Amino acid sequence: MEQYFTAQPTAQHQERTFSFNLRGHLLQLTTDNGVFSKQTVDFGTRTLISAIDFTKLPAGNLLDLGCGYGPIGLTLAKEQPQRQIMMADVNERALELARNNAAENRITNVQIQISDIYQQLQQQTYAAIYTNPPIRAGKAVVNAMITQAKNHLVLEGQLWLVVQKKQGAPTYKKIMQQTFENVQVIKRDKGYYVLKSVKTNN
Repeated sequence: MEQYFTAQPTAQHQERTFSFNLRGHLLQLTTDNGVFSKQTVDFGTRTLISAIDFTKLPAGNLLDLGCGYGPIGLTLAKEQPQRQIMMADVNERALELARNNAAENRITNVQIQISDIYQQLQQQTYAAIYTNPPIRAGKAVVNAMITQAKNHLVLEGQLWLVVQKKQGAPTYKKIMQQTFENVQVIKRDKGYYVLKSVKTNN
C-alpha cells in the first residue's frame, strides 16, 4: 500500500476542500489521496498547533518539517506574519496542495520546497522547528528529524514535536533529552504528547 511519505504518490486524485479553524484563523484547506490525514486536520496536528507558545522564541524564520498539505505552516504564517515560514516535505503532491492552500488563504510569508528531512533545505538555521513526524516512515526517519534538528536551530531555538504514547512518545522524549539535554512535556491529550526541547549550547 502506498504511504503518505512517498515522494510521488500515484493514487488517483480525489481532492476535497474544507474549512478549519486553527488558533482563531479560519483556513480553507484542500487535500487529496496520497497525503496524510486527507479527511480533516488530524488530532495530533491540532494538539501541537494549540500548544505552541511564541513568547520565548528567538528571532529568525520557522520550519514546518513534514508539512503535508500545510495546516501547521500556514497557521504559523498567520500567527507570525513578520517571519518567513519554510514548509518542507518529501511528498510532491502534498507540496503542491500546500502551495495552493497558501495561495487560497492569501498567505505570502511561506516558502514551500521538497526536502528529505533536512537534506535539501537552503537555509541552515531556524528559530524553531515544528513537526508531526511521519511515524510510519520508521524510527530511523523520526530519530534523524530529532537528532539533526540541533544543527538547524539558532541558539535558544526550539524543537516542537507531537507523537502518541503508543507510537513511541517515551522513546522520542528520551532522544530529545539526549540530543538537547532538556525536554518538556508541554501538553498531553488523548494519548498525544507535545514535546519541546531548546538548543542551549552548540
